[in-house]
Amino acid sequence: MSFEPETFDPAHALALAHRTFEIEAAAILGLRERVGPEFAQAVKLILKCSGRVVVMGMGKSGHIGRKIAATLASTGTPAMFVHPAEASHGDLGMITPSDVVLAISNSGESKELTALLPALRRQAVPLVAITGEPASTLAECSNVTLNSSVAQEACPLNLAPTASTTAQLALGDALAVALLDARGFKEEDFARSHPGGALGRKLLTHLNDVMRIGDAVPAVTLQTGFTGLMREMSSKGLGASAVVDDQRRVLGIFTDGDLRRLIEKGVDLRASTAADVMHPNPRTLRADALAVEAVALMEQYRITSVLVVDESGALCGALNSNDLLRAKVI
Repeated sequence: MSFEPETFDPAHALALAHRTFEIEAAAILGLRERVGPEFAQAVKLILKCSGRVVVMGMGKSGHIGRKIAATLASTGTPAMFVHPAEASHGDLGMITPSDVVLAISNSGESKELTALLPALRRQAVPLVAITGEPASTLAECSNVTLNSSVAQEACPLNLAPTASTTAQLALGDALAVALLDARGFKEEDFARSHPGGALGRKLLTHLNDVMRIGDAVPAVTLQTGFTGLMREMSSKGLGASAVVDDQRRVLGIFTDGDLRRLIEKGVDLRASTAADVMHPNPRTLRADALAVEAVALMEQYRITSVLVVDESGALCGALNSNDLLRAKVI
């Protein structure tokens, strides 16, 4: 089919976009009237499942099904997608009686899905259907049916699955939300299934994952002269140095900011020792603390470096805001 650029009407395209939004919004809001107590039944059925939620669907419904399976899996409900056509050729063996099948079909008559219904029934696999036809074959064979019917598709020809797939997706998201709430799913649980994401890094990264250790940690004793203190700070590049006793217990800290303030006051630093210039009893954290705790401490007290201590209060590490930036915690 050819297209003539000079015939394109931008205003008409925008009007179609607005119409699409209105139709699909109406399809989602319409679910409130069509979905009732059976939704809670579906949630309860899945909660009782000791296996996985096996999501199935053909065509556009299959694409929606893959997304629903991914959302369920990432929010505490083990799930996977199985293609109905592949299931007829061996993949049905992936499904066990301990699973629940979530089958999606707008017509409820997808031949690849309906062909599997007798086998699922023989295995006594519970079946939840999302369909736009409550009187369909799929609905009649299901334990629970969720009605995803829509008044019309957003497609001007009323043919391409648009509003119907939006309704299917919304129902899948609603199931995932209800299930995660019923399971008591928390931020920490979400982070464990998303270790590579921003939330995962924030909730799973500990100080001992990002802090400097060993010789990379600047530290001097009370008696260290000012020149030695400056040499230690410059060589380690933290922007600060810990002041410790003979057992490396933290007594104080001296930072670049402390240096600037002393210079502004006109203090003669040449004869000073670390004991003279340090900030005593600095705020510290344990190595098993979350990195976000260091971020919160820095923001609260407007500092850029944090010393890390063990259970005896001995210095075991240090980090600054640049270390947290490199770890993508901030």
